[in-house]
Amino acid sequence: VQLVESGGGWVQPGGSLRLSCTASGRTLEAYALGWFRQAPGKEREFVAAITRFADATYRTSVTGRFTISRDNAKNTLYLQMNNLKPEDTAVYSCAADRVAVSTVRNDYWGQGTPVTVSS
Repeated sequence: VQLVESGGGWVQPGGSLRLSCTASGRTLEAYALGWFRQAPGKEREFVAAITRFADATYRTSVTGRFTISRDNAKNTLYLQMNNLKPEDTAVYSCAADRVAVSTVRNDYWGQGTPVTVSS
């Protein structure tokens, strides 16, 4: 399975971006999916996850601003990010796992897309 992210870029504080993660090689319908991010000089951290049953969880700092969703027909995972803050600046990566996504290990990882929030 290959996961390819898109949608990153530069945005001013308060702006919005929508990240996409498209899979090829296998359907993601049976996988838990998630988004992670890593800022320069920092550890990778969990952002949001969605189970195969579409139950979503978020890290506290993005709750109410970010929305994770999946479109199994398109084999694509999304992350809608609103009211972005400078501290959201990082490389965002998607991941898929047959059981549950985690910061440490997943069955599949994307290569990441950079998000920069600055004025």
